[in-house]
Formats: sequence, structure tokens, C-alpha cells
Amino acid sequence: MYLIWLRAAAVLYGIASLAAIPVVLGGKSSWQRLCVPVALSAWTLQLVGMIEMLTAHHHWIPTGAHEAQTALALLVTLIFLIVWFVYRTLSFAVFALPLSLLLTIIPAISDQPYTFSSDHIRSGWIFAHVSLLLAADVALFFSVLASLLYQVEERRLKSKRSGGLIGWLPPLDTMERISQTMLIAGFVCMTGGLFAGSLVAQERFGPSYFADPKILMAFALWVLYVLMIYIRRSTGFRGMRALFLSSFIFIAMIGVWIANLVSSVHRFSLP
Repeated sequence: MYLIWLRAAAVLYGIASLAAIPVVLGGKSSWQRLCVPVALSAWTLQLVGMIEMLTAHHHWIPTGAHEAQTALALLVTLIFLIVWFVYRTLSFAVFALPLSLLLTIIPAISDQPYTFSSDHIRSGWIFAHVSLLLAADVALFFSVLASLLYQVEERRLKSKRSGGLIGWLPPLDTMERISQTMLIAGFVCMTGGLFAGSLVAQERFGPSYFADPKILMAFALWVLYVLMIYIRRSTGFRGMRALFLSSFIFIAMIGVWIANLVSSVHRFSLP
């Protein structure tokens, strides 16, 4: 029975994670009315599932891997909810809620170590992992390009030059919106790609897979990505400063890709 509660909690964590993106990174406070209640509902259902899980296993201290993951997800969400209640800020939602989702979804699949039912399903998740991360790279590239063109056009306007090919560029505000939109799209793709890869990794390699420094680098890059978006929105960085931030993350992302390509651990063989 506890699997039902955990699966429902995982679905709600996914909804809350998606709702947190426009609130924190898009400045759309109206989504807060969905994010917090759904996250609280997910935490409540997970707590019920945790109690039933411990009762079924005849102990009250989490000992197994699934129990520990569930307990950790409960603590992460609880701290997030306390921070929101005391300080009325959802800034930590983009960190806490996806983490809780990742920690919950594995115990919610089965009370036994899970395996994919076929190689084709595993290949599908690997395809999603690679495709989404490549899409994140492309989106970030266009964000860097838009920031670069913003800088070029801004200098042209300040120098009061007109005409030529550069004069065909869209207005500065349009290029800034393109840059911001591509950043958000890249973040969504990166989050989905890391999530898909994590599922395959836990199924095939077990928890030791996450001891690989390159995997830690990938999640550290995700954190830096979120911080970059938050800094750009909170400070209003445009032009050269925005270009430096986006370029730094883009170079770091390429570095992680190169590290993964030469890794002897981080490889998935397709059937």
C-alpha cells in the first residue's frame, strides 16, 4: 500500500517542481498558489507512505536504501516548507523539490531493486538523457549568442552608427528576452536530462555510480546554472556581464561533456 502513497507523492513533487520554475526563475508569483500546496500535499502523502513502509518492515528507524532515500526526501521538503513559512521565499524550491522528486521516485517504483522490463525501455531513457542534455547545450549556446549580439547592438547604438548588416538586428529588449527564454529552456532540458540519466544509473550501476566525480560535476553545473539564472534576474545583468555569466556556464558544460566522453565509468551501451 505504501507504494501507492509514494507514487502519488512523486507525481506531486514533479508538478511542484515544474510550478517552481516560473515562480523562482520567471518571476511569476501567481504560480506560488500551486507550488506550495502541491509540495505540502506531496510531503504529507510521502510521510504516510514512510510510516506504512516502516510498519511493514517492523521497525521505526530507516535502515534500507529505499527507506533512507524516502526519509531524506521528507527532510529536504520539510526544511524547504519551513523556510517558506518563516521567510515567505520560494528561492530554494528549484533546488529542494527536484531533489525530493529524485529521491522519491526510486522507492516509489518498487520495494525491490528495480530493473527496466526491456532493453528498449532502457534505451529510451538513455536517448532522453542524451537528447535533453544536448538540447540544453544548444539552448545555452543561443543564449550566449543573443547576449553577444545584444552587446554588439548596444555598442552600435551608443556610437550612433546606422545601416549595415548589424543594423538588421532586433531591438535590445527582444534579444534580452531571447537570451532569458533560452536560459529557462536550457534549465528545463538539463533538469530532465539529469533526471533521466539518474534513473538509468541507479538501475544499472547502483548508488556507487554517484560517487563518480564527473557525475558530481554535472550536478554542480546544474546548481551553477540555477544560480546564474537567479543572479541575472535579481541583478538585471545585461550586455557584457550577462555574456560573461552565460559563457562561463557554457564552457563549464562543454568541459563536463568532454569529461564524460573520456570516462571509463560514465558510459551506457545501447542494445
